[in-house]
Amino acid sequence: MGLYSFYRISKPSAAKVEGGKIDSEYKALRNKTFWGATVAYSLYYVCRMSLSVVKQPLIDEGVLSAGQLGLIGSSLLFVYAVGKFMNGFIADYCNVRRFMATGLFISSAVNLIMGVLGLIHGPAGLSSVLVFICFAVLWGINGWMQSMGSPPGVISLSRWFPRSKRGTYYSIFSSTPYVGEFLSFILTGVVVGAFGWQYGFIVAAAAGLIGSAIILLFVSDTPESKGLPSIYELSGEMKTKEDQMATKDLQKLIIKHPGIWIIALSSAFIYITKYAVAGWGVLFLQKAKDFSLEDATQIIAFSAAFGVVGTVLAGWLSDSVFKGDRVKPAILSGILSFVALAMFLFFKGSFVLNIFYVSLFSLAVGVLYCIVAGLMAVDIVPRKATGAALGVVGISSYVAAGLQDITSGYLIQCNTTVADGMDVYDFGPVSWFWLAAALVSFILPVLNWKKMKITQNQNNN
Repeated sequence: MGLYSFYRISKPSAAKVEGGKIDSEYKALRNKTFWGATVAYSLYYVCRMSLSVVKQPLIDEGVLSAGQLGLIGSSLLFVYAVGKFMNGFIADYCNVRRFMATGLFISSAVNLIMGVLGLIHGPAGLSSVLVFICFAVLWGINGWMQSMGSPPGVISLSRWFPRSKRGTYYSIFSSTPYVGEFLSFILTGVVVGAFGWQYGFIVAAAAGLIGSAIILLFVSDTPESKGLPSIYELSGEMKTKEDQMATKDLQKLIIKHPGIWIIALSSAFIYITKYAVAGWGVLFLQKAKDFSLEDATQIIAFSAAFGVVGTVLAGWLSDSVFKGDRVKPAILSGILSFVALAMFLFFKGSFVLNIFYVSLFSLAVGVLYCIVAGLMAVDIVPRKATGAALGVVGISSYVAAGLQDITSGYLIQCNTTVADGMDVYDFGPVSWFWLAAALVSFILPVLNWKKMKITQNQNNN
């Protein structure tokens, strides 16, 4: 069997489910697929966030500098950006179960190799330059594998759920990155504190292998591949004009849609702030606020936990509280995220207060991201081109996140001085950079929403 045959979308099963069992079998497989993909995607993030947890030990042991870590982190984000764009388009044609499991399995292998390299680099006498090159290459490979997670996960929602239910389930699925970050900062942080930074990568690898097994055991590709009718028959939905168009034609429309690019640009600024806190928050708390590694990882873990709450709340707030209005919750969550980030960056405060700052920030950013990059996009995007839309938003978001990692790393490094033999960090310049991005992230879609809606209506006419 060739690669094309192995990964292409499943053919309808010759064996059909009996009429009286269709509804129960459909709901059972749909729920298994959803929760399998959701849990597995949270473990994708454990394999992605491992480097963020071990930055301070790597710097303190003189293995790598902040600038080098910024470049390594950006290698994942830049490759991820291109990978998410390409894999978003590819996944529309693929068996999502096999596609998603492959990415997480190889991501686990990359983390394992980095952990082993960390264990042998001292005894083997590996130079810092060689470690830097190896980590940058491996982390870049991890970026491509990570880009194979979100597109098939979201596409599975389109293949298994009617339109009336996708918003709720999309909100839950969108919360998984925060669940993964929470698991990573708590689990990996404890392991690193107890055994050393090398074991942070090893425990992430173990989590990824568990996630790969979950995908293979629980996720199904399409209803038809399990002997069920199509989602249109199961849900009683009528096919629209767009549903009858060829996938490649719909993907071309997505690329030309100005509304998608406005969403993509806004998402890029959201990702600058989101990844600034997730990627540099532990180091910031240690160096700017004198917290221990254990306390710093716990504070950022709370950030991830409240991001889950914000993302899950987003769909309900927009649909039920604001009656489908996307602009008002975007303004509210944008202002809250801006204020909370400013408090985190410029106010000292106790352990509990810093938990409050990052929790409020992540809750608000979770709402903002789900509304802008999720619900606004769904409002203007054809159903069959979900992967393509994710690809366009993804490449913009992760290029910006990669540039953030490089810029942040060098702003931190260039504003670090030595006093009495100790490094003194000035986080002022990088803090203003992060705060400016937070402001632009919600102003951009709010000012352009009417234009995007007009474009949508014109396209539908």
